[in-house]
Amino acid sequence: MSLLSADATELGYLLAAVCFILALKGLSSPRSARRGNLIGAAGAALALAVAFLSGDLDHLVPIVVAIAVGTALAVPAARMVKMTQMPQLVALFNGVGGGAAALVALLELGETAGGTSAWEGDLAAVAFTVLVGAVSFAGSVVTFLKLQEIMTTRPVVLPGAKPLMIGGLVVSLGVAVAVFGSGQPVLASLLGLLGLVVGVMLVLPVGGADVPIVISLLNAFTGLTVAAGGFVLGNTLLLVAGTLVGASGTILTRLMAAAMGRSVAGVMFGALRGGSTAGSTAVSSRPVRSVSPEDVAILLGYARKVIVVPGYGLAVAQAQHTIRELEEMLRGRGIEVLYGIHPVAGRMPGHMNVLLAEANVPYQALKEMDEVNPEFRTTDVVLVVGANDVVNPAAKTSPGAPIYGMPILEVSDAQQVVFLKRSMRPGFAGIENELLFDPKTSLLFGDAKESLAKVLAAVKGL
Repeated sequence: MSLLSADATELGYLLAAVCFILALKGLSSPRSARRGNLIGAAGAALALAVAFLSGDLDHLVPIVVAIAVGTALAVPAARMVKMTQMPQLVALFNGVGGGAAALVALLELGETAGGTSAWEGDLAAVAFTVLVGAVSFAGSVVTFLKLQEIMTTRPVVLPGAKPLMIGGLVVSLGVAVAVFGSGQPVLASLLGLLGLVVGVMLVLPVGGADVPIVISLLNAFTGLTVAAGGFVLGNTLLLVAGTLVGASGTILTRLMAAAMGRSVAGVMFGALRGGSTAGSTAVSSRPVRSVSPEDVAILLGYARKVIVVPGYGLAVAQAQHTIRELEEMLRGRGIEVLYGIHPVAGRMPGHMNVLLAEANVPYQALKEMDEVNPEFRTTDVVLVVGANDVVNPAAKTSPGAPIYGMPILEVSDAQQVVFLKRSMRPGFAGIENELLFDPKTSLLFGDAKESLAKVLAAVKGL
């Protein structure tokens, strides 16, 4: 028996949809991201409550058990996950959403006894949801395995990958048309299996610096499958929420690809023609100017303006709190400190913003690439912490380089550049950074957190 009237149900869903829209608006800025996240969570909780109260649930006990098990697994995982592993968690969230939408569509098709009570629009939505949802799930799992380094992060190009990919897509589309024409659950299940294969083949050739873009694209796929699932179930809220995620994910994917100076197609299929970032472990033997923490402290302590460029190495070392302490120390000495954030720094969209927000870095100190690039010309010292490809001049000077055409942070315009690196291994693009050998560049080798702690202690002693 329904505890809510039809009007109350629609009003509840409308309020939840408004929460989702406000959440996206809040997530557009680091200053309001936390509030936006809470608003989105409140909207999801409201939607769940309305769904429970507005209809007769035939399988209430299994539903409650599933929610309890999911909560028991998700809450500890989310609380215990390290910041360096956050991209992996996001990838899994993407995949689970797409996989769930595909399963719901399959079950709904089974309820219609082979499609006899479904109209053509429903069957088209079912075919789309099953195919794209399976692609999103399988692709996200592969992305997780790459990020977790369970498998290689380098592009994996199978023998005959190009014809296999084209053949897989053609066969999948053919089966999708068959599902649309017949509504047979067996064909829909086959379509799901084909989607899993296509998802694996789609992500295997992607590696290195392309991973954040793939995460964003798969997130858009998941949103679109949820929207199509809402159409199948006749649920307006799912349709609205999925469309919001799909649209925002698509926009973000295009923006990130533009930030790398590449097309989305080039990112996804570049390895098939030898153009994707490949990642390398080769160590350069060319001489560089190595300095001590005390040397870096002197450069920083007597500067007027310092810009910090964070990268994945900062996240690996969990050095965000130490860099925040150093920033406060320098500000106390009257030194201007800014952070230069590249759109694809890290392993997922906004990775550096999240990392620095965790350390309570002032939002006004975070400058995006277009905003911070003019600042380098008036900067005394740039401190590059765990970043490489996003400051590599090869993006402008080497047409054959995998990152050629990617806009970079113009750190070479500063008076002095200090790199904090573990070793001379190149970034994920697998190419040397000529800036490391520039006379104005110094390198401080070691774990970023330990190095920054030593620099901080040395600054205090000035």
